[in-house]
Order: sequence, then structure tokens, then C-alpha cells
Amino acid sequence: MSLVGYDSETDSISSGCCAGLSGGCAASEKADLKNYNGSATYQEIPHCTTEMQGYDVEFEPPLESKYECPICLMALREAVQTPCGHRFCKGCILQSIRDAGQKCPVDNEILLENQLFPDNFAKREILSLTVRCPNKGCEQRMELRKLDTHTSQCLYATVPCRDCNKQVRRSHMNEHMANQCLRRLIICPNCAGSIIFEEVKTHEEECPLANVMCEYCSTELIREQLKSHCDMDCPKAPVLCTFSSFGCPEKMQRDKLAQHMQEYTQMHMHFMAMSLRSLSLTTPSHMGPILQSDSSEFHFDPAPPLTGPCTMASPISASGAAGGQTPSHCDCDQNRQHLQETIHQLESRLVRQDHQIRELTAKMETQSGLVGDLKRQVRVLEEKVNELEAQQFNGIYIWKIENFSAFLRTQEADQPVVIHSPGFYTGRPGYKLCLRLHLQTPSVPRCANYISLFVHTMQGIYDSQLPWPFQGTIRLSILDQTEGPVQQNHEEVMETKPDLLAFQRPSMPRNPKGFGYVTFMHLQALRQREYIRDDTLLVRCDVTPRIDLSCIRREGFQPRGLESSM
Repeated sequence: MSLVGYDSETDSISSGCCAGLSGGCAASEKADLKNYNGSATYQEIPHCTTEMQGYDVEFEPPLESKYECPICLMALREAVQTPCGHRFCKGCILQSIRDAGQKCPVDNEILLENQLFPDNFAKREILSLTVRCPNKGCEQRMELRKLDTHTSQCLYATVPCRDCNKQVRRSHMNEHMANQCLRRLIICPNCAGSIIFEEVKTHEEECPLANVMCEYCSTELIREQLKSHCDMDCPKAPVLCTFSSFGCPEKMQRDKLAQHMQEYTQMHMHFMAMSLRSLSLTTPSHMGPILQSDSSEFHFDPAPPLTGPCTMASPISASGAAGGQTPSHCDCDQNRQHLQETIHQLESRLVRQDHQIRELTAKMETQSGLVGDLKRQVRVLEEKVNELEAQQFNGIYIWKIENFSAFLRTQEADQPVVIHSPGFYTGRPGYKLCLRLHLQTPSVPRCANYISLFVHTMQGIYDSQLPWPFQGTIRLSILDQTEGPVQQNHEEVMETKPDLLAFQRPSMPRNPKGFGYVTFMHLQALRQREYIRDDTLLVRCDVTPRIDLSCIRREGFQPRGLESSM
């Protein structure tokens, strides 16, 4: 019997069904043997819903022809005999009788289903034969009856991944689940939340702690701060004029608002005067009938020149031009004259306040400039001091996290806590690094209530003199602050992996990719020893760089020969 190559998935399915079929039909076969006497009352042999052919496996030595089914030409599965002495697979002969008629496929003798009887002797002989594992690469040999057990455990069998349903060899399943499965869970380096690998891009677009750029000023900040930055702080964000409620339609960048306020002060005063006029004309209730009857005699210029205060035509001259007034209207004239004087006084006060505002604005801009210069100088000095301090650590850095109880309360409220340490150098010259600590919230799967600790590379002043990627050993510790000779620090040691982005030369002030432990220490363990003292947690980082001399290339270098003395 010649055999061809097999698909391992098909083989494992076909071989895996043999035990189930034999067990499920054993009771019926015994009943068939007991009742078979050629009588008309003999019951039909029960059969499984899915008709199965013979065993399509490779036998060693090759299968004898007496154990082959004449229909499927494979090893007999659930062998049955006919009254004419021929053997068939149970499923094959039942299907043949139903499709080709009630006759034996070999000699065309009349054959009914109730005339078939199990051949248990042939069945035992076949199940005792030696077969090879059908999975490609597996060299195991066993009896046919043990094939089902072997294939269920064979490391060369392909099985579906429980997450992505991809067919993977059983021996490669752990590697697939850890590094290749598209549905595997990974930890977001920004918020430390668990996400599915194929949804990384979607999460990066929504992560509240991801680094983003302001579209107006290109400042880098985390996403949850972006709205507040644009609404309150961004100097390039578009804003409305402060006098927009009075009618100013201008819209400009926030850093140009002060200039606009200074250049268009007269126009803003005009808008305010118009608003005050409307209030003066509508607010006094006892003057309503007078203003309604004689409002046509007032004329306000909607666009007075910006070089002087707003002007208004004299109501007395306007009334005289209208053709004279009788003495009965003297009270109305006095009221109009009083209103006109009030408006002129308000306009005068606006002009004086305008000059005062301009003077105060000029002083404020001068003071703001001086304060800004001082702040920049202080910031530069602080950066220089921090840089000098960072160079003194020589690879041993102790990070003091003060007010730690406040961070714990935030974590208990199911809000993420992310803290970055100041930078420190591994030597002079050396690499610049920093630490990042997360307090995982109670709702995070797999790492709830854990302290996560990571190391990030930073841009330093010695980067151009050092080989990249960074290589070395890093020891992370949370220090036990118990007084006495016995202290139990919680420590982990890791070796850098040069192929990771976390150890490449950073292209921004702090490399967004970190390397460390998601489950560094459980928060419950902090209470077992005095890891927190005076509301301060101490985290120590020991870094031992390892210089790879093969990375240092000095092209074109020729050693200089010795010279004879003069």
C-alpha cells in the first residue's frame, strides 16, 4: 500500500476519531454478536453520524492486504465481515449498500445491513500494528491503538492558537503566544495598560498619557494635557479679542493679543461707548416716553474717527433745524441736554482710562520682559546645576520619591500614577538615563496593584563619544529603610538587549521606549518591611556599562613609527 505526504492537521483529526468511534460502538457490537443467528429479528448495526473510512496512516512494516478495505484501500476501521467472507470498514460498507445497492462490492452477492457482523479479531490485530506518527518531523512509532494519545501530546502536531486561531506547531506555541500572536496582550509603555498587539495603533491614537505635539506651537506634551494647553497656555493658539463681547470681530494668536489690544485701543473704546450709550438710553425707566418720542433727534456716528473721542450732533441744534420748539417742550430739552452732558463725561473718562491703560500696559510689558528674561536665566542655571549633579552619580543613583502616600491614594482611586526621575549619568563620560515608576491601578488585568519600574535613555552631552546601542547590566532596587544590620532590599538584575529601541541613541530628550519590569513589586509587599519611611520611597539604580570595542571604529588610523632622537 503506497502512502503520500500528509497534512498534520488532517492526520490528527482522523486518528483522533478512532478511539471515540470504537468506544461508542462497542456496546452495539456486543449486542450484534449476541443476537446474530441469521434470524429475521436481528437488529441493524448502529453507526455514527459521520461515516468514516479506514486508517490513513503509515504502517511499519507495510500493512498486509488482508487488513485492507477493498473500498477505501486503507487499514480496516471497525472491521465487519459479510456472510460471503469479505472484510470491510464499517462506514465504507454501509455507505456502499446505501449508494450502490444491497450487494457485496467484491462478488456482487446479495448483502443486507443486518447481515454484517463485527470482526473483533481483525480489529485487535490492526490496533496492535506499529505505525509512525503522521506529524511531519516526528519519528515516534507506536501501536495504532496508542496513536490517539500520542497525537494529542505530540510536539510536532499543529494546534490552533487560543487567541488568533492560527495553526501553530505545538512546540512553537509558547514562542508564538509571546512574540507572534496578533491577539497577544502587551503593556502600553505610556499608560502601562494591557492592550492587544494588533490594536496598538488605535490605542496610541487614544492613550491619555501618550506624547503628542501641539498643532499650533509644536510643544511636546501628553494627550490629556493638550486641551488645557490649547485653551490656556499655547502662545500660538487662536483666541478672540477680549472686547469681542463689545463687538470686536478680530481673532489672533494668543501671543499677539497684547499687541492688538495696544494698537486698537481707540476702536475698543468706541465699541464700549456705543454699548454705554445703548445702556444709557434703555436703563432709566422714568425717561422711557421721552426717549421713545424724541429718539429721532439724536444722531450717533457709527464710525467716528480714531484720532479723537467720539462726537455726537447737538440735540438742540438738531431740534432748531427741525423748525423751532415751543416753550411746552423745555423740560424735554433740559433732559436731553443732561443726557448729552452725561455721555460726554463718560467719553472723557474713557479717554483718560485709555491713556492710563496704555501707560500701565507699557510698564507691564517692560516688567514682563524683565521677568521673562530672569525666568529664562533661572531655568538655564537650573538646567546647568541639574546636569552637573547628574554627572556626579557615576552609575549609582538613589531616587527619593517624597509624599508617596498621596500617590498611593491616587492609585487606590483607580487613577494611573506615572513618575519620572531626574536624569543621571553612568560616568564621565557616560550614558544619561532616568527611571520611570508606575503604580498599576486595581482594574488593570494581570498586573493590578503592582509597582512597575523601567529605565529610559536620555540625550546627554557625551552621546557622540559613546558606542551605541547602550550595553551593560542594570540592578534595580527598592531599599529597605529598616534600621539595623539586617535589611531586605527588593532587587532585580537585568541585562540590556541591544536590538531593542529602548537602548538605541535617543532622538529626543527622553527615549519614549523603556525597559524594565511590569510586575516589579506588589504594593502589598511594601507593608511587610519598612520600605516607606517618613512618607518617602527610595529606589536605587546601579548601572555597569559594557563597552563593545568592536563598535569603535577608527577609520584611516595609521600608527606612527618611532623617530630617532636628534
